[in-house]
Amino acid sequence: MPLYEHVYMARQDLSGQQVEELTTQLSGVITQMGGKVTKTEYWGLKSLSYRINKNRKAHMTLLNVDAPAAALNEVERQERLSEDVLRYLTIRVEELEEGPSAMMRKSDRDERGDRGDRGGRFGDRDRGERRPRRDDDAIETAAVEE
Repeated sequence: MPLYEHVYMARQDLSGQQVEELTTQLSGVITQMGGKVTKTEYWGLKSLSYRINKNRKAHMTLLNVDAPAAALNEVERQERLSEDVLRYLTIRVEELEEGPSAMMRKSDRDERGDRGDRGGRFGDRDRGERRPRRDDDAIETAAVEE
């Protein structure tokens, strides 16, 4: 069966338990249609880049799915009917990612405060010695001539 990564965004005013119930409902649709959900990740309440249906934040959830295309079509149909789902995206992949997704690894890094080897805002590039400005040269030569 084909492999998919499915991400959906739920309204910000839902509780975590309601989002979990929605995920369980969508997973149930997939299993009823002969597929299986191999991994479920709740990414949390994230800020959106722009407002979607008057929401500035959304609960985000990832489902790794091994199911026929008809099962994903039914899940997407149910999400279109649900007022709680703001957006969804399904991508067919060659193989499912093992371990935590990139979003989960990013949140782990943010919690640790690990900024990597970047050093600062503009990196750790060495700019070398600072040479004097041309105005400084002109002032120095004028002072020497006097």
